Amino acid sequence: MARAELARFLRDRREGLRPEDLGLPAGGGRRTPGLRREEVADLARMSVDYYVRLEQARGPRPSPRILGSMADALRLSPPERTHLFRLAGVPPEPPAGPPRHVRPYVAGLLHRLPATAVVVTAATYDVIAWNPLAEALLGDLGARSNLARRRFLFSDEVLTTGHEEFGEIAVARLRAAADRYPRDAALAALLAELRAGSAEFNEIWATNPVRVPGHRTKTMTHPELGRLHISCDILSVPDDDQQVVFMTAEPDTPTARALHHLADRSLRERGGGSIPPRTR
Repeated sequence: MARAELARFLRDRREGLRPEDLGLPAGGGRRTPGLRREEVADLARMSVDYYVRLEQARGPRPSPRILGSMADALRLSPPERTHLFRLAGVPPEPPAGPPRHVRPYVAGLLHRLPATAVVVTAATYDVIAWNPLAEALLGDLGARSNLARRRFLFSDEVLTTGHEEFGEIAVARLRAAADRYPRDAALAALLAELRAGSAEFNEIWATNPVRVPGHRTKTMTHPELGRLHISCDILSVPDDDQQVVFMTAEPDTPTARALHHLADRSLRERGGGSIPPRTR
């Protein structure tokens, strides 16, 4: 165990956190930045003495349970969590499940793009945030929020070209998620549902497709506006294993005019002003 490096990492992370980010009072005569050692120990459900000894490079090798508790208390990202385990000389534990909360800066990105349809998807293909134009384009994302279910189980899929390709992309991402999150009950239930309900899903799964995010052009059939030619581009959020999907159209095309129409209508329906994104 690299005790000195582990101690430095814990100390730096603790001092880099703001108390208010964790619902703790920001005042109280704090003489140093970040959290107090007592606060971290309380959040991690461990003794203050043990945590202090870890920060002073005097403690014994922490168990996986203790490391997991400290990672949760210090709000470590998945890469930071893996780094913590490696510093302690303990094999990294698989995460309990993929993050399903959207960071404020990602949600703000949706807010700043009212003329672009944008969704954020978790590793399970759950849509966890979207802007009004995305819902106007794709339908009720609150009630039908998982894109893999929409692709393999629903008969009224709006995608008419790029359908087969998205099937392979979805399976490749879900296979990767199953490897990373073997303990996630919601993911296991989703995969069981897809296996039971879609022969096509099983066929694609058996081929173990390899697909990476990139630019795609798709044709969608909108119930009001008809056929739309949509450009899809992906921005990955590696720390949270999420993807931001931007749906746009080539300038000065019928699809571009249709998207502007949907965006203007969404704005009018909300009485003007900014259009906030929706998150789960």
